[in-house]
Amino acid sequence: MEIRLISFMQIYTTKISSRGQIIIPVEMRKDIKEGDKLIVIRKDDNIIIKKSIPESALLSEKSFAKTWLNKKVC
Repeated sequence: MEIRLISFMQIYTTKISSRGQIIIPVEMRKDIKEGDKLIVIRKDDNIIIKKSIPESALLSEKSFAKTWLNKKVC
């Protein structure tokens, strides 16, 4: 089932298998191909799946916060 909240955001529902696998709806996979690495982020009860970025960008906390959380780190 697709839910559109705003014109640029799409939300779909999916299920998790007994092996912990999920299916990403085909409409959301247009820039992801087999073998691509994804980053899974959990914060409280939210789980975010993002397309991977180079490891060098994840090495610093400031870079991570700026890239993924859109926050400034002092």
